[in-house]
Amino acid sequence: METLDKIKKQISDNTVLLYMKGSPKLPSCGFSSQTSQALMQCGHPFAYVDILQNPDIRAELPKYANWPTFPQLWVDGELIGGCDIVLEMFQQGELQPIIKSAVERSDAAK
Repeated sequence: METLDKIKKQISDNTVLLYMKGSPKLPSCGFSSQTSQALMQCGHPFAYVDILQNPDIRAELPKYANWPTFPQLWVDGELIGGCDIVLEMFQQGELQPIIKSAVERSDAAK
């Protein structure tokens, strides 16, 4: 499967998807750590892709997303943003309802 197809499939298959360095339990950079912590505090499961283990995705995703840095949070197929945006949304109380409603819509569709 081409890398771009793999990225599109990951984004469409996962309601909440975080492209990050490392894993939520063992992040490999501070920004990925902060972003995954905020997501975990939202209280809903989310998928992640460790871009350090997937150099093809690490190379292609910034071009596809038109977003140069990691982590990248995708919800319902839309790029939410990186660490600063996610943390700001979380602190303002904006991230939690977005994640909750996306997960509820996904669960209802199953």
